[in-house]
Amino acid sequence: MASHNISDSGRIFKSPLLEALTKTHIAFPLTIFYGTGVVALYVSLFWMHLALVPVISLFLVGTFFFTLVEYLVHRYFYHMATGSPRKARIQYVFHGVHHDHPRDKKRLALPPLMSVLVAAMFLGIFRLVMGVNGIAFGGGFMTGYATYLLAHYAIHVYNPPKNFLKEIWKHHNLHHYVGDSGAFGVSSPFWDHVFGTMPVDPRKKRSVKPSEPKG
Repeated sequence: MASHNISDSGRIFKSPLLEALTKTHIAFPLTIFYGTGVVALYVSLFWMHLALVPVISLFLVGTFFFTLVEYLVHRYFYHMATGSPRKARIQYVFHGVHHDHPRDKKRLALPPLMSVLVAAMFLGIFRLVMGVNGIAFGGGFMTGYATYLLAHYAIHVYNPPKNFLKEIWKHHNLHHYVGDSGAFGVSSPFWDHVFGTMPVDPRKKRSVKPSEPKG
């Protein structure tokens, strides 16, 4: 892999307009997705007059469901096999550029236009499949997405905190700097444990002494 300055942006498109559309301040997608979650709760409770406990339950299940989707998309789409130039280009545009420039603050989330389209698409799917329950579920899903974006941004921009959250920093850094064939969860390592893609921390490998020979 070519050497890159991890703090610069690189370039995806020759067109200045298209290139500009690949970047965003993190505040825009966070506002869109957290805002969608709040609006979905409001609509479910005060427009559709659904009961509080089912709405909150659907919201929380939707948030948890996002962590599975996050894992699967990261593993199978962002790190797809690149057996052709077309696939290699798609992989680079959607994710490879992030691995080359992991500290680029402007490419740690979808641009606003894409964020709106993604939010509308998922809410539409959940509403179609689940009926009125899909609004609360979709709001939880969007809140999970926003929380993932916030965690991903913090991991790449700030030093790890001195509390239990530092494990999330360590987990994602394994993915970036040890090997990208594992540690696909960002907001949580849960699904890496479930699907067996949890990498071994090389520092733990070095700390394990070989057993004494017998005999």
